[in-house]
Amino acid sequence: MDKNKTGLLFGVSAYVLWGLFPLYWPLLEPASALEIVSHRAVWTLVFCILILAITKSLSLASQILKRPKVTATLFLTTVLISINWLVYIWATNNGHVVEASLGYYINPLFIIAFGVFLLKEKMHRLQWASVAIAAVGVLVLAIDYGRPPWIAIALALSWGSYGVIKKQLGLGALEGLAIETLIASLPYLLYLLYIGNQGAGQFGRGAGITILLISAGAITAIPLLLFNGSTTRLPLTVIGLLQYITPTLTFCIGVWIRHEDMSTAKWAGFFLIWVALSVLALDLVKSSRAVNNGVA
Repeated sequence: MDKNKTGLLFGVSAYVLWGLFPLYWPLLEPASALEIVSHRAVWTLVFCILILAITKSLSLASQILKRPKVTATLFLTTVLISINWLVYIWATNNGHVVEASLGYYINPLFIIAFGVFLLKEKMHRLQWASVAIAAVGVLVLAIDYGRPPWIAIALALSWGSYGVIKKQLGLGALEGLAIETLIASLPYLLYLLYIGNQGAGQFGRGAGITILLISAGAITAIPLLLFNGSTTRLPLTVIGLLQYITPTLTFCIGVWIRHEDMSTAKWAGFFLIWVALSVLALDLVKSSRAVNNGVA
């Protein structure tokens, strides 16, 4: 299998697995979102350490810890990813899967906003058009919800901020995740010990729930490894287009499997979001062609 086909297989697999997450987290109930996130962090750390040991990369991760500024920044990304995990798992287990999908649909637009306001990047006309259309779509959804779509906004802000900071750090995906879960593991482990001592934890209540909680580590790390493998083999344009697989699958799960309410206004709002993303995808393809022509 050639490089592009392998990269495409890795990329599609990663985004499909992420998109199917709303089917996995409800299996861990009656565990609360905080308990699930705690197990997710602890077992992800265990999984990452195993992979780093197998690939003989533990020394690289330990060297990163010796850089105080990088470690401090990773503390911030740990907070952001924890917020993202908590909000996402709570949303998927409490009937807000569709709104969670909205968060990842509008995430590329938040990243553009970060680029403009933080990195002083200039937006293309199509990007301005995309943001304007999406803003109208979000407004329509907010009116229908009777409130701003806080879940979607929280997910887009936390994941977008996380991605921008991690990109600037330039660390390996696995090493970065290992250190983040190491930072988070102490408070999460203390929480798990506390609820276990109180008899409120679900770990050990049965073989099924225990295995599922432990598996949360692999479930978290495997898509990330696949994604990392795809980014080294595929052009940014392809990765940018593949990212819409995840919220599309999540949306379908919310509507047709979880049977969440979809009013006419919600369909209209999501339609505007999809139009905005189509415009953004067109801009991405055009920009890629311009770069390719310039190189030629």
